[in-house]
Amino acid sequence: MNGRKIPLAVGEYYHIFNRGVARAPTFLVKDDYKQAIASLSYYRNIKPVMRFSRFKDLSLNEKDSVLKRSEDLDKLVELICYCVMPNHFHLVVKQLAENGISIFLSRFTNSYTKYFNTKNERVGPLFQGTFKSVHVETQNQLIHLSRYIHLNPLTSFVVSEKDFLNYPWSSLNEYLEEKNSLINTKPILSEFSSPKKYLDFVLDQKNYQKSLKQIEYLLTES
Repeated sequence: MNGRKIPLAVGEYYHIFNRGVARAPTFLVKDDYKQAIASLSYYRNIKPVMRFSRFKDLSLNEKDSVLKRSEDLDKLVELICYCVMPNHFHLVVKQLAENGISIFLSRFTNSYTKYFNTKNERVGPLFQGTFKSVHVETQNQLIHLSRYIHLNPLTSFVVSEKDFLNYPWSSLNEYLEEKNSLINTKPILSEFSSPKKYLDFVLDQKNYQKSLKQIEYLLTES
């Protein structure tokens, strides 16, 4: 995870993404998506309160108590937005600690792979090598990147337009309802007068992004 020519810098934003080996599905059922998002939240901490496997066995009240305690802990990264798709995931994160992104992604992918392999009686790597990262250099780039990520379920044809706003495995609804227990929406929403204006901004590019996805699909299938 640390063999990078350009190190990831503390205080900077990055687009992080990875997909399944050979583009194979990595998230098959609702419980898989829940597992992934819960572990993304849990592994933000430099020193988690307990093992994630133990945390999952707690009652709802006990989980709430642990999560509240965790909010006061030092973080490896700050999550800005995310989208989990059938065979890949996208994150925008701000690195808060030295090597924070690499540690965070290592914990997340190792934990999820162990869960997935055990459940499906599978062995071997689940994701396609080291995660990919792109440095976000400007505020404008950050805003447009969030739109690209939030549009992914629609423009990749995972959901129809009428079901888009009900897609549960991205952070879009946390932006629209300002339920930001997992993510920090301020770097994005501070640029808009309301969540509704942000949604208008997102939807403004849906047809263009769909056309790009169609071209990409044709090229990869040819």
